[in-house]
Amino acid sequence: MKNLYSIHGGEFVVGNFIEKNYKSVILWIPSRDVGTDLLVTDANNERPVSLQVKYSRDYLETNDPEYSSRIRAGGWWTLGRDKIAESRADYWVFVLKGFGMKLSDFVVIEPSELLKRLDRIHGKTKTIQSYLWITRNNRCWEIRGLKNQERLEIAEDHYQNPDRDFSDYLNNWSCVKAINGK
Repeated sequence: MKNLYSIHGGEFVVGNFIEKNYKSVILWIPSRDVGTDLLVTDANNERPVSLQVKYSRDYLETNDPEYSSRIRAGGWWTLGRDKIAESRADYWVFVLKGFGMKLSDFVVIEPSELLKRLDRIHGKTKTIQSYLWITRNNRCWEIRGLKNQERLEIAEDHYQNPDRDFSDYLNNWSCVKAINGK
């Protein structure tokens, strides 16, 4: 029997997190790829929130070991600008699991806001290479293209750049919390 559809690791991590933390919502998995990986509804199936999940292993240990004591996780994604612009999902969820960490972090962001920020950082390129770092002080930064001194400033919590600061989206599950009913 051929496996027609299965979820990938990031979708499992997100689904597991939602089911453990938001007991009143229902989690749905599409039977085919429709540009939405997970659908979350309230208990009455009236208020849906669709999620596109992007998972990355931790690249911090292999690429930036000098920051590992100050950075909790570092992920890398190759994103198609058109995929973000044409996304039917309400939110994109970037899953970051730090090397040796038991907990995962999530960047939960609307695709229009994601694209606006990435365009300001990287320009309107067809393919976007995005690196997200999460500091041990719960800050999240897009670091692709930064110099070593700027990366050090991020690690030491001295860096300032509102376009690169994704901290407001770090573990921000307000979209699911709003339909949870409690």
